[in-house]
Amino acid sequence: MTLMMFMNQTGKIKVLEAIRQGQVGGGETHILNLVEHMDTTRFEPVVLAFTHGKMMDTLDKMGVNHHVIPSNKAFDISTWNAVRRLMIREKIDIVHVHGTRVNTNIFWAARVLRLPIIYTVHGWSFHDDQPWWIKKARILVEKWITRGVNCTISVSNSNQATGNKYIPNFDSVVIPNGIDLSFFNPDRNFRDLRRQWGILPDACVIGFVARMTAQKDPLSLIKAFPAVLKANPKAVLVMVGEGELRDSAKELVRQLELENKVVFENFRSDIPDVLHAMDIFCLPSLWEGLPIGLIEAMAMQKAVLATHVDGSSELVEDGVNGLTVHQGDLSALEDGLVQLATDAALRRRLGCAARMTIENGFDVGSMTRKIESLYLETLHAQ
Repeated sequence: MTLMMFMNQTGKIKVLEAIRQGQVGGGETHILNLVEHMDTTRFEPVVLAFTHGKMMDTLDKMGVNHHVIPSNKAFDISTWNAVRRLMIREKIDIVHVHGTRVNTNIFWAARVLRLPIIYTVHGWSFHDDQPWWIKKARILVEKWITRGVNCTISVSNSNQATGNKYIPNFDSVVIPNGIDLSFFNPDRNFRDLRRQWGILPDACVIGFVARMTAQKDPLSLIKAFPAVLKANPKAVLVMVGEGELRDSAKELVRQLELENKVVFENFRSDIPDVLHAMDIFCLPSLWEGLPIGLIEAMAMQKAVLATHVDGSSELVEDGVNGLTVHQGDLSALEDGLVQLATDAALRRRLGCAARMTIENGFDVGSMTRKIESLYLETLHAQ
């Protein structure tokens, strides 16, 4: 009844896609993919973030309605009324929240207005490397959120399994992240970024494309790189991204005297061109949901090395379509990178298998249709 009454008035369902920040990372890329491929004859997306950033610039170019309510805090009560007013002004029908922290500033307004909430877990906020009291507190917050929303989406089976382990009676729908396979297609024509970066054609390029945060652990990759250079002096490391560890990463490169072998790039929108310039993609994360950057690299037929964490381990089968190592194991990271940097045939074999993996289950169109169906099911159940 609620859905039919709304459809008769405007013809479209207005969906608020909410995320903590406006920078471009995995969750933000997921939103950009989702709104770009959404059926706009039936749905009208409105994006809300709590910081400005390049995602908002991209939404400008796409012509997607978006807003920023400035805040860097969880449970920021000062934002709650502003969120409620935005929902009323935009005549929102359903709220889709991406991530834990943003949920704490969305939940109250949506509940006051009796709007259905869908929560996507892009990796849990609690991790084994946290002090026990922080982990316990975050588990309690996740319990509160998942019990209060209408539906939870897990982006990987392993994230769902982790939820089941720590949250009694946890339930979710698994919808893996998807990408545009025609855009991330290794057979396209690409710009020669190696020349732009001053990298010789016969160099072996190891790439890192992610936010430079503790989660992604870029410092371990830099620490492992001297062992790669010893085995292959033609190796070059390209690190693309921004974040709070960028200055620390540059300082570590200076301390290790690697300045002539490491290229730093800010965030770029031409990710297929960036990945095309690389031979190996490395993501040494400490935890993950289902990393879109890893999906993109595999789609581009790159040899990948990732840590054996939720999401990444679901994408990469060690020795079959990439290599995996345990998070925080610097020696294993060195060995894996050396293996890839010294064996071109292995890189080709793993890259071909990686592309097949992504073709068989990580298409953005399929992901979007599943999420749209969930919107409709949730509204019908109201």
